[in-house]
Amino acid sequence: MQFNWSSLGAWSSIRNIVDIVIVWYLLYNLLLIMKGTRAVHLMKGLAVIAGVKFISYMFGLITLDWIMNLVIQWGVVGAIVVFQPEIRRGLEHIGRSNFFSRRASGTNQAQRMIEELNISVQYMAKRRIGALICIEQANSLEEYINTGIALQSRISNQLMTQIFIPNTPLHDGAVIIRGHEVEAAACYLPLSESKFIPKELGTRHRAAIGLSEVTDALIIVISEETGKVSVALREKLLRELTPDEFVEVLSDHLITKETSQKDSTILTMIIDFFRGGRIND
Repeated sequence: MQFNWSSLGAWSSIRNIVDIVIVWYLLYNLLLIMKGTRAVHLMKGLAVIAGVKFISYMFGLITLDWIMNLVIQWGVVGAIVVFQPEIRRGLEHIGRSNFFSRRASGTNQAQRMIEELNISVQYMAKRRIGALICIEQANSLEEYINTGIALQSRISNQLMTQIFIPNTPLHDGAVIIRGHEVEAAACYLPLSESKFIPKELGTRHRAAIGLSEVTDALIIVISEETGKVSVALREKLLRELTPDEFVEVLSDHLITKETSQKDSTILTMIIDFFRGGRIND
């Protein structure tokens, strides 16, 4: 029986392509997890250390090379300690992920969150209950979450309303939502120092604009004086939104076709490869 070397070569090519696709997918998701966190600055620091190490090796700078070796050896342990929150967040992200079902469930969760938020926001607006709600997007809000009280609760309109009822322990400060869950309440936000903010806007609006200046978070504000609903995003404040406009703004920024299609990209590439690249015996 003659061994088919062409089939072996074809299988080897397929295996290499699958290997590259898997590595690319893992690196892509790793970069997504790192985006907006302190880990980005870590990568810049590692690049500087690598550059100094290369220069010391090429020019024979013995003392500097010895110091760089120590930095590299102990830097791994130091990075694990310093960036423990980012590592935990990455592992939780992996644990929550489902390659085949996340596309549908992610969209459904976003729609449900918008519905619950709209019910609670309109309820509080009618009764002029002041509120400040932040929805985390690509940039991490971990440093602001740490200033508040951890909740990690399933989002509901009852919970959101109860948090902001006046004279309750959690009403003073901001609520931060991460991954369709209420992560923390009574959080402190940075105040904007912009001179272009109208004088009639209070501390809540200034805090919302301040956070939008340093992150890509979507911040919902309810005025205690007027009951008007506003949304801050990327240094802009959309003021006095109607219920329909409010839902439209949230839907435009929290439900996108690009997000819903990310997880099917790799699977589609592999399927297309096998459909169009059959091996002839």
